[in-house]
Amino acid sequence: MEAFKTSSDVLFILLGAIMVLAMHAGFAFLEVGTVRKKNQVNALVKILTDFAVSTLAYFLIGYGIAYGVHFFSSAESLMEKNGFELTRFFFLLTFAAAIPAIISGGIAERARFYPQLAATFLIVGFVYPFFEGIAWNQAYGVQAWLSATFGAEFHDFAGSVAVHAMGGWIALPAVLLLGARHGRYSRTGAISAHPPSSIPFLALGAWILIVGWFGFNVMSAQTLEKITGLVAINSLMAMVGGTLAALVLGRNDPGFVHNGPLAGLVAVCAGSDVMHPLGALVVGVVAGGLFVGMFTLTQNRWKIDDVLGVWPLHGLCGTWGGLAAGIFGSTALGGLGGVSLMAQATMTMLAIVVALVGGGVVYGVLKLMVGLRLDQEEEYVGADLSIHRITSTPEREANW
Repeated sequence: MEAFKTSSDVLFILLGAIMVLAMHAGFAFLEVGTVRKKNQVNALVKILTDFAVSTLAYFLIGYGIAYGVHFFSSAESLMEKNGFELTRFFFLLTFAAAIPAIISGGIAERARFYPQLAATFLIVGFVYPFFEGIAWNQAYGVQAWLSATFGAEFHDFAGSVAVHAMGGWIALPAVLLLGARHGRYSRTGAISAHPPSSIPFLALGAWILIVGWFGFNVMSAQTLEKITGLVAINSLMAMVGGTLAALVLGRNDPGFVHNGPLAGLVAVCAGSDVMHPLGALVVGVVAGGLFVGMFTLTQNRWKIDDVLGVWPLHGLCGTWGGLAAGIFGSTALGGLGGVSLMAQATMTMLAIVVALVGGGVVYGVLKLMVGLRLDQEEEYVGADLSIHRITSTPEREANW
């Protein structure tokens, strides 16, 4: 029976890994639909190669930093317990690789290709695992201190803070160091809109992410005995709340409508296992409104050219999710308890500091050493031709 249980857990977490792996197609098509047509090929290539580089960085360095586990031993020793640790690595890798996939959307249309791959290796190999170990593996005694000080550890069931806030806040210094796309903002203050190239592709990306997210959240239990339907229903309610809030506040804009559910899902990750469904609905509504409001503010008022709005969507909604777990996870608001708002706030602030410092150092050094962005002519031509020497629809094919 023990062997059967272990094998069942291996299958369970493997299916979760596959669902989250599929989410990377969602990241790709969300970016493909949002960027201009001359940058669609680059978006597709970036997400796939970022995943490959992330795998190497996490396998060789990152997983060891986060969990103290390495794979430099015989295959026989790796197969102990039917290889559960191997499939767990695969599952957690898909989370780690989400960080550069998130960043990719913010720096789209003007980032150089190979410097971004170097940044991916450094972030997934060092920056992300440092905080991951603190949040999910008791590293450096931080969780023990929070428990002793505030009566509860930091709670982040599926990564509102550990994955999404980290990704969004790491992306912010990258976006600022790159600067806006040429022609996006004029010296007189005028704003030139760069509308999405394909709403159908954007919507496809959003739907792939939505479906895969139920593997992201529910299967964060990692074993069958810990799975709970509460996570599934809370994810659903937050997704719905984010969608409707973005629909109303975004005035029917399809870009907002399809990012709204993602905002709700980002925010509910942390407390999806402890909230009441009505609490999760409120969390999603706030997240959807937060995304619409802050995306508009950053793009139009602050003139931060974050192409897919990854800082508002992942950085700010992930931050809200970390705090919301401490609010709506409390028994006073119908939650299961065992959470502390102060512990949530303290660790969320730590995540922001680690992300800003890590992202600033990685992208700052790369900018000084090799440069981060395409030159003006390459950007004008588009990343597809400048980097990959082909467009998404070559003329000789389009004319048939």
